[in-house]
Amino acid sequence: MDNRSSVLSPSPADALRLEQVSFTYAEASTPALREVSLRIQPGELVVVIGASGAGKSTLVKCLNRVIPAFQAGAFTGDVWLFGRHLLQERVGELAGIVGVVFQDFEAQLFSTTVRDEVIFGMEQLGVSPEEMQERLDAVLALVGLTGFEVRDPTTLSGGQKQRLAIAAMLALRPQILVLDEPTTDLDPQGRQEIFTLLSRMRAEGYTLVLVEHELAAAVDADWVILLSEGQIVAVDRPERLLPQIELLTRYGVRPRDLDRICAAFGITAFPRDVDTAALHLREIGEPRSEPSLPTSEQQPIVPLLQVEAVSHSYSGGAPVVTHATLSIAEGEFIALLGQNGSGKTTLAKIVSGLLPPTQGRVLLRGEELGRLPLHRVAQEISYVFQNPDHQLFAETVEEEVAFGLRNIGLETAEVALRIEEALEAVGLNALRTHDPFLLGRGERQRLAVAALLALRPRLLILDEPTTGLDYPEQRRMMELLRRLHAEGRTIIIITHVPWVAAEYAERALLMVHGQLVWDGSLRGLCAQPELCASAAFRPPEVTRLGLHFKRTFLSVDECLAAFSSVAHQPFRSDEDHPQPVS
Repeated sequence: MDNRSSVLSPSPADALRLEQVSFTYAEASTPALREVSLRIQPGELVVVIGASGAGKSTLVKCLNRVIPAFQAGAFTGDVWLFGRHLLQERVGELAGIVGVVFQDFEAQLFSTTVRDEVIFGMEQLGVSPEEMQERLDAVLALVGLTGFEVRDPTTLSGGQKQRLAIAAMLALRPQILVLDEPTTDLDPQGRQEIFTLLSRMRAEGYTLVLVEHELAAAVDADWVILLSEGQIVAVDRPERLLPQIELLTRYGVRPRDLDRICAAFGITAFPRDVDTAALHLREIGEPRSEPSLPTSEQQPIVPLLQVEAVSHSYSGGAPVVTHATLSIAEGEFIALLGQNGSGKTTLAKIVSGLLPPTQGRVLLRGEELGRLPLHRVAQEISYVFQNPDHQLFAETVEEEVAFGLRNIGLETAEVALRIEEALEAVGLNALRTHDPFLLGRGERQRLAVAALLALRPRLLILDEPTTGLDYPEQRRMMELLRRLHAEGRTIIIITHVPWVAAEYAERALLMVHGQLVWDGSLRGLCAQPELCASAAFRPPEVTRLGLHFKRTFLSVDECLAAFSSVAHQPFRSDEDHPQPVS
């Protein structure tokens, strides 16, 4: 890849070339892209990183001519694919050359079965029925959806839908595959499977452009591009760019645990994986003893919630949750973990009262949840959906928060007081007159929380609260939940992000195929690699690193404290640092 601009004609040998590409959305005051120039060679894997609003998704839309063909705005510059000038091509004619899986992957799914979803594009390209079947079988096997051919896509989990969108693109066999946040809704093993799939495709000659918030995929990339405010601010090999902790943090990207640890100890060698980092860390010495576990507190006589032998099946199918039994006390912070399709969301909806169990019962303060009036349940338990847009509908931020309060019959003065309280808690007071759907993803997520906080629930359940958020937004969301927990609220998060669970939750519930296989501390779970592997749960990098030393670190800070005699040394690197690109 080459980011230098040139006045020479593009070579057909270039897989992708952009020359001085800028784009400003209609009615926007500033460009989303500013004079972006880059050049990608066939077979390269290029990873694009940056905070929300950096221009990543805009760049993706320029690669198959969705911008400027379907998006109003001012476009300048040139784009070529294998020597073909895109501004002279129709979008439909590019389907066999470039395939794009957008960040909003659900918007790409429209068929009534998985099979129909995958073969639709092939039918448009005139692929023979025999070859369609071969491609269908191959791509479903690649993404782990064999056996799902007759399933309605709307019944799939978020991660399964994401795999389906990728499969539909792969079936077209494009020369370039562009994926915008392809692992957002996948569990840790699912992410690794997608990265393995991309490596296989790369070996087969595909050119890959991957937009990611997480840096795991960037380790094996040919090039990493850092975007900010529509501009390329750095472009380099991963071994030179990823260790630049201050640079990444400044532009809203979470550095890898391994890079942070090596930087703290002045280790200049690039830690490509946990095993390599452990070898370097052994030269430092042995860590101190395991951090002490918190002392157990006496549980209340009557728990907040009791789940007794709960099972659930959809439309008479196989059980999605099987005989789950647990007790939830006031003031806990719980992470509900497991693979896509393991039953996490179903169990959470049963606990919240949104879904009645097929068998068993849930007790709220000793009373059966299903028999309580809805207004009482709403003031005790609130559920924030994975996609905040599924629960936002009002014309202003203030009206969104007021809706539930008025529904339970509160007086005007009390409604105003609670609106103020909730918006202050999530930092949205200044936006109270704004249209919710014009807010950023992180702001919409916080608004969904505020609308429920105003009801003053004792238990707040959040399904993937950090999905689609960049690192600063993830931290803001989780610090908000930490404050609410400190105030005495019970918090349950469903999450696929290991570091979020490890750093914030105290208790873990781990599900496998609808069964609860672990109910205990996060540290205790992470200390059992065999159990984690059997449940497709991958602890954070720092935790897996600690296991090399028979320690179970849940955060980088714990690791550094354990090596306190040498921690906090200033980072010195002999590597060339990537320079900003003009």
